Amino acid sequence: MQIDIIAVGKIKEEYIQKGLQEYLKRLGPYARIKIIEVNDEKIPANASLAEEEGIRQREGDKILAKVKPDSFIVTLEIDGELLTSGAFAQKVEELMVSGKSHLTFIIGGSIGLSDDIKRRADLKISFGRFTYPHQLMRLILMEQIYRCYRIIRKEPYHK
Repeated sequence: MQIDIIAVGKIKEEYIQKGLQEYLKRLGPYARIKIIEVNDEKIPANASLAEEEGIRQREGDKILAKVKPDSFIVTLEIDGELLTSGAFAQKVEELMVSGKSHLTFIIGGSIGLSDDIKRRADLKISFGRFTYPHQLMRLILMEQIYRCYRIIRKEPYHK
């Protein structure tokens, strides 16, 4: 399976970069993973709701330009579906069995995703009601993708 992770912004923190590299290595036997970064927009200190919506829209347009037309789109949203790791693995396995070979995860910027992106999503998932830095969310997502493949293959994983 081809898995794309499209995310807003660059990873500056070395510890996150190292973690991502580790999970890319671990995921090598299971799937082809591509991390695609789109530039984030500057957010004024006292941005109005309209300015924030404009920023989300511009970031969303950049994201949509990177999405492959045949891909199954999963957005990470605070109000998305709460899944266990097992349920997440089951959904991914169902996609594989149904012939889906391209999966795209989308992680928005610090003020979230545009409505266009949310409407394009085939599945909206949440990693809980906490707010995480979007850079750290990439690492958490990669760990869950790795865990997902371990579960699908009935290989040991940390519970």
